[in-house]
Amino acid sequence: MRFGNVAAITVAAAMAAAIAGCGGKTQEPAGGSAVTLQEMRAIAKEAYVYGFPMVDMYRIENAYAVNKDSGQYLGDWNQIHSIARVFTPADTTVQTPNSDTPYSFLATDLRTEPLVLTVPPIEQDRYFSLQFIDSYTYVYDLIGSRTTGNGGGTYLLAGPGWKGEQPAGVDKVIRTDTDFGLVLYRTQLFNPADLDNVKKIQAQYTVEPLSAFQKTPAPAPAPAPAVDFIAPLTPDEEKTSLDFFKILNFTLKYAPVKPDEKELRDRFATIGIGPDGDFDPAKLSDEQRAAIEGGMADAWAELHTFQTEQLQTGKVTSGQLFGTAEQLGGNYLYRFAGAVMGILGLPGAEARYFPLTNDSTGATLSGANTYTLTFPAGQLPPVKAFWSVTVYKLPQILLVDNPINRYLINSPMLPDLVRNPDGGITLYLQHTSPGPEKEANWLPTPAGDFQMILRTYWP
Repeated sequence: MRFGNVAAITVAAAMAAAIAGCGGKTQEPAGGSAVTLQEMRAIAKEAYVYGFPMVDMYRIENAYAVNKDSGQYLGDWNQIHSIARVFTPADTTVQTPNSDTPYSFLATDLRTEPLVLTVPPIEQDRYFSLQFIDSYTYVYDLIGSRTTGNGGGTYLLAGPGWKGEQPAGVDKVIRTDTDFGLVLYRTQLFNPADLDNVKKIQAQYTVEPLSAFQKTPAPAPAPAPAVDFIAPLTPDEEKTSLDFFKILNFTLKYAPVKPDEKELRDRFATIGIGPDGDFDPAKLSDEQRAAIEGGMADAWAELHTFQTEQLQTGKVTSGQLFGTAEQLGGNYLYRFAGAVMGILGLPGAEARYFPLTNDSTGATLSGANTYTLTFPAGQLPPVKAFWSVTVYKLPQILLVDNPINRYLINSPMLPDLVRNPDGGITLYLQHTSPGPEKEANWLPTPAGDFQMILRTYWP
C-alpha cells in the first residue's frame, strides 16, 4: 500500500519520533487508544488520503438519491434516472463533468438483493458505456462499445452479501465490494438534432430486482432497514472540517473491510476512524485537533506535490488514476488525485484526460487573455469513439455560462469547423467573440482563471 512517498507507519518508529519530539507524552483520542500527537497526525493524513474519495462519493450519492432539497436530486435508489440533455453550468454536483454524452444515473443499494440491468442494442457508430463505481470510487466493471459491443445484453449486479450463481437469461454477473455505489451511463450525442434518438435509447435502459426478473417472491426477511443518511459536507468543507471523519465512518459501515486492508483499518481505528468508530471532534483537545487538522493539511500538500511533479510533467497520466482496486494496487494517493481532479472518471483504456492549466509561456490560463489551440493537419486526437475540448472555471472545475451556450468543441462538430489553409484546425479560446468569421471555432472562456481538458474516448 502506497501513500506517495510516505511509508506506512510502524508503531516503533512513530513512538520513537514521538518520544523525541513530545517528551514521550501520549494522548487519548476519541477512539480510546493512547497514541502520540505525531502518530495521530500521520494516521489522520493516511485516513484522509484513503477516505476522501469515499466522502466525496457520498456527497454525490446524497445529492442525487437522498436529499430531495439538494437542487440536484434525481430520484430514489435502484432506479435509472436519465438526463435527456448534455450537462450545463446548472449541473454542479460533479466536478469536471463532460458535456458530450447525456448521462443516466443508477444509484445502487444492494443490501436486499441483486439488480438486473438490461441494455438495448445500440447502432454501431454510437459510443455508450455503463461505468460501475463502488463507494471507494473504484471502477470495478465497464459495459459498453469498447468492452462488450453494441449488441445489448442482460447483467446481474450483486453486492458483497450475495452468494448466488448466475441465473438463466443473464449474460454476466458483476460483483461489487460495497453495498452502495453508482452505475453511470454515457450515451453519445452527435448533434442537437440527435437528442430524440438518445432519449429513445435512454428509455430502453432498464433495471429491476432479481426477484422481479425471475418472477419470484422478494427475499425474506424483509428488505434491508432504512438508512439514517447523515448530511454531507460541501466540497469546501471536505477540505478542512473535522466532521470529514464522521462521514467517513458512516461510509465505512457499508464497505466491508478488504482482507489486504485490515492492518490499515486497524490503524485508523486507533483514533476512532472505522465503521464502529467514535471519532468526535467535540471530544478532542486543542492539541489533538491541531494534529488532525495538520494531517489533513499534509494530505493536500502531498497531493499538490504529486500534481506538480508527477501529473503536470506527464510522469503519471490520468489513465493511472481510475480503475479497479487491482489496477490501482493500493495506491491511495492516485485514487485521491483522481477524485479531486475528476471524480467518476473512466480508466485509461476507456478514456484519457489531458488537462491544461497553463499557456505556452507557463502562465496560468485566464479569460483576461486570448489563446489559440491548433491541431495541425492530420494530427487530430486518435480515437475510436470521439474527442472533445472542454473549458472549466477555476477553482470549482465546473462549466461556465457564456453567450453562445457552448462549453466544448468535439469531433462530431468537425463538419461545422473552419479549417486552416493547410487542413489543420485552430480553436479560439477567449472570453469575448473573436469575430463573426472565427465564431465557428470559438470556445468561450470564463472571465477569470480556467482549465481546459482534452478528452479522448476509446483512445
